Amino acid sequence: MDFDLIIINGRLIDPGLGFSKKADIGIKDGKIGRIFEDNELAKMDIEKYMTDRVINADGALVTPGLVDIHVHFREPGREGQETVKTGSQAAAAGGFTSVCCMPNTQPAIDNQETVKFVTSLAEKGDCRVYCIGAITKNRDGEELSEIGDLVKAGVVAVSDDGDYLQNPDMMRRALEYARMFDIPVISHAEDIYLAAGGYMNESFQSTRLGIPGRPAVAEEIAILRDIKLAGLTRSRLHIAHVSTAGGVEAIRRGKAEGVRVTGEAAPHHFALTDDLIGEEFDSNLRVNPPLRTEDDRLAVVEGLVDGTIDCIACDHAPHSEAEKDVEFDQAPPGMIGLETSLGLSITYLVDKGFMTMPDLMRKMSINPAKIVNLPAPGLSVGEAADITVIDPDAEWTVEKNAFRSKSKNSPFVGWKLKGKVIATIMDGRITHRAK
Repeated sequence: MDFDLIIINGRLIDPGLGFSKKADIGIKDGKIGRIFEDNELAKMDIEKYMTDRVINADGALVTPGLVDIHVHFREPGREGQETVKTGSQAAAAGGFTSVCCMPNTQPAIDNQETVKFVTSLAEKGDCRVYCIGAITKNRDGEELSEIGDLVKAGVVAVSDDGDYLQNPDMMRRALEYARMFDIPVISHAEDIYLAAGGYMNESFQSTRLGIPGRPAVAEEIAILRDIKLAGLTRSRLHIAHVSTAGGVEAIRRGKAEGVRVTGEAAPHHFALTDDLIGEEFDSNLRVNPPLRTEDDRLAVVEGLVDGTIDCIACDHAPHSEAEKDVEFDQAPPGMIGLETSLGLSITYLVDKGFMTMPDLMRKMSINPAKIVNLPAPGLSVGEAADITVIDPDAEWTVEKNAFRSKSKNSPFVGWKLKGKVIATIMDGRITHRAK
């Protein structure tokens, strides 16, 4: 067989199949055509392959493509911050082959036409882009969207991310409708009355700095309410960007009670704390939910390790420099994350001994795909060639000008991280290759 692309000298890790082995991969027509073991490929004539058709993964890991189910690509309406095209380029640079876009665009992704618009833009992009539809029309919490129509158009979940659906009866009905289509409702769990007027975590630090805080209990109460509603309706609930120890414990108890609840953690919540805000008042540290205490950070790590938190999702939230170059309490919340997510996860989870690389791949590939009913990436013959090649030991410095994202709002600029993406392959096509 003449292959379109071959990956040589890598160690294959597929946590779905439970193997880790030295092997080579031949890719043909967008699919994995053959796995070569025992140095079989060396016996073939590979000199005929041009350099651009060979990826030498010597010393690297070859894994299923990474999946992130919580990103903001801003299009339609806020293309100055990010577009589907630039967002997909950032995703590929971060090792992602599939992402799910949240619906807080302008207009919101609350109808079939907007879903089709976004997905059509992604057809020639550098990663697979799926839409998450709005729970309520225009995300205003007043009237449910036509969830059935959204599912027909291709949405993989519904959420009013950026805002908590405060009305419990409406949340109950959303869960009931979503159950009919076996999709999850994704909750941005933070009681708006308790969190109103706060710009960072309510803590000793917020008091010291004189910045109004958002208390941890705002998240914890919201998670508890939605878990109870999910249990009542026997529906699938996914908690976005869990940031508090109490929130982790609420999900742990919900799972123990048999509720169909899953959760995600963002790298900035297991890598950063609110202590950093007072150093330079970097507005890139203003996120929602906010950075919490060291106890909360450690609880999020524990939740990832013991399976309470099912996946890692970066909550990629682009903002222009002009928007962020203001006082801390005037800046919009959010930071970009697609290009630093893997490095932060290896640095703070794998390199510190909390989990292995196969464990991390479950959190960043297989588990997120399963949560939103996407085909789980794998390394079996016949599967789509969605593959990420990673050097887990490579150290690199985050450089502002190197971001592929249209926005540069990251607090990690200048940081040294471990774990670098060597290549990203989507559907057999190289969408990113390290220089």
